[in-house]
Amino acid sequence: MGEDPRAALERLIAENAEDFAGLSKLVGRNPTYIQQFIKRGSPKKLPETERGILARYFGVDESVLGGPDAGATRNGIRLIPKLAVGASAGAGAIASSETLAGKIGFDEKWLRKQGLDPAKLSLIQVEGDSMSPTLNHGDDIMVDNRAAAGPLRDGIHVIRLEDALMVKRLASRPKGRLSVLSDNPAYPGWPDVDGAAIAIIGRVVWAGRRL
Repeated sequence: MGEDPRAALERLIAENAEDFAGLSKLVGRNPTYIQQFIKRGSPKKLPETERGILARYFGVDESVLGGPDAGATRNGIRLIPKLAVGASAGAGAIASSETLAGKIGFDEKWLRKQGLDPAKLSLIQVEGDSMSPTLNHGDDIMVDNRAAAGPLRDGIHVIRLEDALMVKRLASRPKGRLSVLSDNPAYPGWPDVDGAAIAIIGRVVWAGRRL
């Protein structure tokens, strides 16, 4: 029998010198959420979205945190999870009910050739037009969740600001500040934001749209 998911998460937190409040913020929950899960057993099981974010952040299979085994790549095709939530390219979408909408297959060799780790990818849909013409309403975007743990690279990212999930162009500024910008000039950006106020979910590495 494998390690209990709560014990596994507590071990990962200790090994990586993380803290409960910081990880709770990463998954978009209140500061005591992770502590309550580990210490009090509430919730009894991590929801699919939170579990996926934590698994990708720590670089482990979701089964370690109580999820099903990921399953091997079949015929060279890797299934990437698509979440039933939109990243707003507008005013910001409230992302309190993220669930798995399905999976989309990609050639694993192609993914790795792009420098991507298939286990740390997810797909979501763009809502709004503030990132047009780069990203349009309804586009599917692939998010590399490794960006949540690594140093920031300028580019388009999915971020959480307060309770809103957004897709925006980020640029580093001195002293931990960030520019949060829209590609559509009709929408204002935030040219100087405290980086600590933003939770980076991941970097956008691919987009697909219906013609």
